[in-house]
Amino acid sequence: MSTFDFPRRPRRLRQNPAMRELVAETRLHPADFILPMFVADGIDEKKEISSMPGVYQHTTDSLLRAVEEAAEAGIKSVDLFGVPLDADKDAQGSVSWDPEGVLNRNLTRLREEFGDDMLIMADTCLDEFTDHGHCGVLSTDRHGNTIVDNDATLDNYQRMAVAQAEAGAHIVSPSGMMDGQIEAIRAALDEKGFQDVAIMAYSAKYASAFFGPFREAVGSSLQGDRRTYQQDPANVRESLLEVQMDIDEGADFVMVKPAMPYLDVLTKVAEISPVPVAAYQVSGEYAMIQAAGRNGWVDLDAVMMESLMSIKRAGANQILTYFAVDAAKALS
Repeated sequence: MSTFDFPRRPRRLRQNPAMRELVAETRLHPADFILPMFVADGIDEKKEISSMPGVYQHTTDSLLRAVEEAAEAGIKSVDLFGVPLDADKDAQGSVSWDPEGVLNRNLTRLREEFGDDMLIMADTCLDEFTDHGHCGVLSTDRHGNTIVDNDATLDNYQRMAVAQAEAGAHIVSPSGMMDGQIEAIRAALDEKGFQDVAIMAYSAKYASAFFGPFREAVGSSLQGDRRTYQQDPANVRESLLEVQMDIDEGADFVMVKPAMPYLDVLTKVAEISPVPVAAYQVSGEYAMIQAAGRNGWVDLDAVMMESLMSIKRAGANQILTYFAVDAAKALS
């Protein structure tokens, strides 16, 4: 049998689990994960989202139980989305800043129940609350075309963010991709005395087909698309501009969304950002892994963990993922 005198044998560092763990360059921890959650009006018990197996629209009671389970698994933050009744939606999305609206009253319950032991993040966007399903206020341009009015929308984002802070959110997360949204929200929060409420900016949010199942989750009323304000999947430099603008305007975190189809963007953002960088493993990413796993085409648990590792390796400090609890349990 031949023996060769190689100067390097990298396989020496792969020979058993202990060695592989010793030299691992990237590590996942339950505290890396943020769990997106949905709470809905008009339901008496939690309701599974058909395109997102294992993910639910919650009642207040089931939400509290699910957050307790997440805390026991080591999760430190949840991101709450509200699903109002269709009858409560209007053109302005005004139920989003109503203290008794579905999102704000459940933010209050979570803060009362968990205090500072669980970081409560609120989705700060109008799309769940408008009857047209867009992330902002509609108006017409000089040619008579319907548009999403950037600056009129910022007024409503300010109202929404302040209401979320008053309800008890530790973090607000503006996701509408309106120009100047971080500066406007920071100013409104500070004016009302909420200097300690952090902002996680959806800085590089693409107009992605991977969002499909999410629209079922929030009962979206959207007609048309969001390509005039979410980013073109062809572009990268645009993301770096958006990120820098959000940092300059006071963002405490920046985010790339979706995650796996945009790992190159995530890496570039991580290289330039002086603030923590999050990535959102979105509904379509989750649904594809679940579908392949449940059909026996892939090992669901292994692919779940590999996908999360890829996001962390690409530069994410925090990962928003519907797998958060399962992944945290697997790590422990």
